[in-house]
Amino acid sequence: MTTERTSLLVLVTTGIAVALGVALSVADADSVATTLWVLGALVPLPFLVSGIISDLRAGSAGVDVIALLAIGGALALGEFLTAAIVGLMLATGQYLEAYAAGRAARELTALIDRAPRTAHRVEDDAIKTVDIDDIVRDDRLLVRSGEVVPVDGIILSEGAVLDESALTGESLPVERGEGARVESGVVNGAGSFELRALAAADESTYAGVVRLVRQAQHERSPGVRLADRWAAWFVPLALGVAALAWIVSGDPVRGLAVLVVATPCPLLLAVPIAIVSGISRAAKKGVVFRGGGSLETLARVDMLLLDKTGTLTVGLPILRRITTFDHDVDSETILTLAAAVDQASTHILAKALVEEARRRNLTLPVPADVVETAGGGVVGWVGHHTVSVGSIKWLLGDRQESPEITRFRRRVMRMAPLTVFIAVDDEVVAAASFDDVIRPDAAGTVRSLRKLGVKRIAMATGDHPVVAQSVGLAVGVDRVLAECTPKEKVDALGDMREEGVTAMVGDGINDAPALATADVGVAMGARGATASSEAADVVIMVDRLQRLVTGIEIAQRSRRIALQSVVIGMGLSLVAMVAAAFGLLPPIAGALIQEVIDVIAILNALRALTGDRPLAGAPQLSADLSRQLRADHVALMPKLQVISDAADRVDDLSKAEALAVLQNVETLLLEEILPHEEDDERRIYPEIEGVLGGADPLQSMSRAHREIFHLTDRYTRILHDIPAGGPDPADLQEVRRLLYGLYAILRLHFDQEEELYASLDEDYAGHVADYRLDASRN
Repeated sequence: MTTERTSLLVLVTTGIAVALGVALSVADADSVATTLWVLGALVPLPFLVSGIISDLRAGSAGVDVIALLAIGGALALGEFLTAAIVGLMLATGQYLEAYAAGRAARELTALIDRAPRTAHRVEDDAIKTVDIDDIVRDDRLLVRSGEVVPVDGIILSEGAVLDESALTGESLPVERGEGARVESGVVNGAGSFELRALAAADESTYAGVVRLVRQAQHERSPGVRLADRWAAWFVPLALGVAALAWIVSGDPVRGLAVLVVATPCPLLLAVPIAIVSGISRAAKKGVVFRGGGSLETLARVDMLLLDKTGTLTVGLPILRRITTFDHDVDSETILTLAAAVDQASTHILAKALVEEARRRNLTLPVPADVVETAGGGVVGWVGHHTVSVGSIKWLLGDRQESPEITRFRRRVMRMAPLTVFIAVDDEVVAAASFDDVIRPDAAGTVRSLRKLGVKRIAMATGDHPVVAQSVGLAVGVDRVLAECTPKEKVDALGDMREEGVTAMVGDGINDAPALATADVGVAMGARGATASSEAADVVIMVDRLQRLVTGIEIAQRSRRIALQSVVIGMGLSLVAMVAAAFGLLPPIAGALIQEVIDVIAILNALRALTGDRPLAGAPQLSADLSRQLRADHVALMPKLQVISDAADRVDDLSKAEALAVLQNVETLLLEEILPHEEDDERRIYPEIEGVLGGADPLQSMSRAHREIFHLTDRYTRILHDIPAGGPDPADLQEVRRLLYGLYAILRLHFDQEEELYASLDEDYAGHVADYRLDASRN
């Protein structure tokens, strides 16, 4: 393929030759005009012949043969202007192809070109610039303002402001605090910060992206190879029609006219332009395709298998609740003690406890004499207490568990969350339960996938069936595969493949076999040289499930545009060939018409570089409103568990203790939850309604507010009727029913709001997920 600059020079030269020739011909300088037209016809020939030779070496017939014969025939028959116009047509096609390929490749090439070559390593309080390949794990690095982060690492400074647009497509900078994980390839957008390397350069995120991009630049897509196959039958068809027109009419000019209109530039150029343009546009959105084949296959997917952990859910445990068995100790004291000893543990649940304690701004003492038992737990001294965190079997040893713990374990097993128990001075005083939180945009993504033509969506996970079914019902998949091994995921894909084109979406090492087995594998988030990213055909660089929808939309649109360009261009060419064979189109008119056909087809293919025109006033939350909503929900959602916990515990408490717990719930409702809902109703919802438009678009959400107000009012009236001595069994039954009702409607209402806000602002879902993911950055 010629470069964009060279093809532009050829186009300008050919165009000037044709235009001057026409002007001189009008001025009766026919000999000079003829010379210029011959020049215009000959200038593109070296590139044309080079392309033909390359095609022949590759075993392809090459439709450029038709153009060569058209130019040669026109010159032989004295149709010099026709020859020049065909040359101009070729030069135009070559330039448009080079322009599209150049523009489409810029986003991909930029990813490669911006890869850092050196890094600043801190050695004995001195800063030394070293080759990036010399960086090893645990090196201490300095990243200066404006520099690209060279390797994956952990921030050692107080914080950093990062521009992640090259990987995620998001334009706004993000702030990361001390201890946060940073992927290579992002740009330091503020002052210098120090980084502890987690991997060498070739094992980091950016290296994986670069490998994918290089493959994308060199792989030919099935659609392009299909175009070659179409060209294989089109060449003999065009030559046959031209020969037949010459033989039947006895006029070689008719045969020439057929060849002139038969040059199939739409077939040659439109398909690769559309596919490469789609790859480029997807890269700008943080979706990297391994090649054109991946894009075309993703466009045809109708069977989808989604991994649960890390794909439909955040992928890391989040503290759901702390249940205390010793009612003289409050949950924050328990969390402080447990998180303190867990600072010395590498277990993922320990990290979640520590992160929750830090989020609540609890001061964590430094533990002493910490011992961790694999498969059991961790024990150490915190102040004057021994604190143990682990499994109930490990904590109790040969001792019998209390009836309260037995009831708790039965209740927990029905919900099947991850649970650890906490002992202080050898007495089990509490349990910490964890959830893997569903992404706010998960259900909306599943619905969007169905609208895009995905007929069947299944979810696979190695988790307990109760957990798996709960997530599957919440997001709306068709089938749930629980306690699923990597081999069973592969087998499930084999069954689905019998019904259509399959895709697998996952993020873990255990997903690699399924990603490689599917017709197209999609990895959520590049993590350098991880097995999932290496096995995938598509990598979603930003941790947003909705980008899967974006990738499929771009793939379908690019493929649709490619086919449109071919059908339009080839269809018009065939009509023109018939007209030329019957003598209705002289060669010069045919050349002009073919030029118009080529430009129409190629310009149509260039549409793949851009998205569909957005609707005027498309719903979109303002940045400030999105930030406020996110902060409110992050603060309140964990507190909803207090309501459920109270309903679970009141039967096991004394009357005085039960009354204190119920009054605590009343305080939460009246001082935090109701003011939040009232603010939503009076201030937030009117602003969102202005974004959505229509007549009362949030009517159902407002109805939920009224029910929350109603249930809270009933709860407070009943609570105020309870005597100072505490509730009797009848009171407890009524209060417990109200608490469960309040918890259910509040959870449903908050989840509905989360989904609504995520649909209006993709960053909302991502930043809520980022909060949950902070545990992985410590």
